Amino acid sequence: MTRTPGPQVATPASPRASRPRRLGPRLRRAPVVLVILLLLAVEVYPLFWLVMNSLKSSQEFLNTPSWQLPTEFRWDNYATAWEQGMLATTIRNSLVATIPSLLLIIVLGVAAGFALEVMVWRGRHAVLLAVLGGIMIPGQMILLPLFTIYLNLDLTGSLWPLIITYTAHGLPLTIFMMATYFRAIPREIFEASTIDGASVLRSFVSIGFPMVRNAVLTVTLVQFFLIWNDLLFAITFANRRELNTVQAGLLNFSGQYGALDYGPLFAAICIAIGGVLTLYLFLNQRIMQGLVAGSVKG
Repeated sequence: MTRTPGPQVATPASPRASRPRRLGPRLRRAPVVLVILLLLAVEVYPLFWLVMNSLKSSQEFLNTPSWQLPTEFRWDNYATAWEQGMLATTIRNSLVATIPSLLLIIVLGVAAGFALEVMVWRGRHAVLLAVLGGIMIPGQMILLPLFTIYLNLDLTGSLWPLIITYTAHGLPLTIFMMATYFRAIPREIFEASTIDGASVLRSFVSIGFPMVRNAVLTVTLVQFFLIWNDLLFAITFANRRELNTVQAGLLNFSGQYGALDYGPLFAAICIAIGGVLTLYLFLNQRIMQGLVAGSVKG
């Protein structure tokens, strides 16, 4: 008696055989590493190119490829740049124009942001909209009216026009940013301080300001970079050589007999950006904390 074979039951494949092989962790991270390396090349190579060309003579810069290392390191280009570019004078002028402007911007901007966002009074939203309108006004539109006003007030022979203009031009952005940061603070904190008998000034000084310290530092550095790197207002309102700021001094940089000396020029640029870059490298963590401070409610 023969037995007929029954229906064959297919055995399920093992889970490991049916699953596609996953990529290794190194291979998965490869695109991210490539993007990071590309960003580093884009950011670091210009600085490397600038430093290397600041150590060349003008003849070597013109006769050799710009990416080639200097045959002789001309460290004296930095001394030449300091003297010919009048960097001591231009850096002093930049500091004189920047520091008072920053103090006024931060004091008035933080107080105004607190008043517009924390204090409750009629018309505060309309005032905030007017502040936003100030951000949208380009600087080129106010050059001629401001220059006429400063000329009539006999202020064109000093740095006061720059201080006034930087303060007025930086306040709208500062007020808007500080109002955003104060919005992230829970209102219950200020209500509790009011119940405990704290005045508005006490709530601002003892509660509001300490909670936005990182944000204040971030806004300060943002305004510092904007003022320090300004060229438009500097060449308009301080057009005399003894009043030149750093950026205007670099624009008017010239070597002996008016010829452009590339080595000292690049050295002057390295000196100008070196301090600002060092400041950012030391404070970048605080800047990142301040940037995300206003993005989380509560």
